[in-house]
Amino acid sequence: MSVNHQHLRAFHVIAIEGSISRAARRLNVAQPTLSQQLKALEGRHQAALFDGRKPPLRLTAFGQQLFDLTRKLFVASQDIDDLLRDPEGRMTAELRLGSDSPFFAVRLAAAIRARNSAIAIRVRIGNAVETFSWLKDGQIDVGIVSDPPGDNAFTYDPLFSDRLVIAVPKDHPLARQSVFPLAALASERLLVRESNSRTRLATEELLQAFDIAPAEVMELHTREAIREGVAIGLGLGIFFSLDCPPDNRIGLVPLDVDVGLCRLTGYVVCLNERRRTPLLCSVVDAAAGLRAMSPLPVHPAGAVAVQSARPAGRAELLAAAR
Repeated sequence: MSVNHQHLRAFHVIAIEGSISRAARRLNVAQPTLSQQLKALEGRHQAALFDGRKPPLRLTAFGQQLFDLTRKLFVASQDIDDLLRDPEGRMTAELRLGSDSPFFAVRLAAAIRARNSAIAIRVRIGNAVETFSWLKDGQIDVGIVSDPPGDNAFTYDPLFSDRLVIAVPKDHPLARQSVFPLAALASERLLVRESNSRTRLATEELLQAFDIAPAEVMELHTREAIREGVAIGLGLGIFFSLDCPPDNRIGLVPLDVDVGLCRLTGYVVCLNERRRTPLLCSVVDAAAGLRAMSPLPVHPAGAVAVQSARPAGRAELLAAAR
């Protein structure tokens, strides 16, 4: 029984979007048409692909197996399109870049374009969890992700290493200190990112390790909102140093803890099967030239599993601190 490629495409995009209506907008087709294609695929092969039809749609076990295969299929399809569009290797393809680091995202985009101005680049910014999710779902081609989970389907090239610092208003009593005593947060309002942010997670781990609770915690969700909140005296914020651009209203002060306790490493991440394509090789080469901008030293290990590439130490040091 032959497989209908159009029906597979409909299923694949619905699985990515988690919604038939969003998938229809993405594919620029009518929602009833997409629903009919999904129904035809399930009926033809006598297999339920989703548990119900109410968003967010959840894949059945069989649907997840099929999605794992369609993800590979459409990655290969994109590579074929890129090759046929550019048979002489000029790399005129489009690159979809996702990142949890605006600083390195724009610099990587610039470095790629400097090497080949024919590459069209789309940049999408989110937190680390969102960026890795986009990568797994095939919504981006390559990601810059901080401390990503290990997954054997991907390769990880270390790009930068950063540490937590605290942002305080310029008139704060501790703004001009060489280090900020973490214990002082017990009498301060702390402005924090969303719950699945790597910065939020690292901050909570650090405070828990030293048994310190801020006087108040206020969630402002974005880097920009927290920076503005600090500037007007609403509270203090903890950032990785690259996430808080210079602002003459704010002072950035290192925390009085071992750097290993508040260190984060960012990686260029892509699917194993795409790592050796000309486009992704160009991206990785461009990224290698940016490592000198890392606030802390980076020890490149090539494309390796994340478990061995990530600097060991924070988890062990945090455990010892407890």
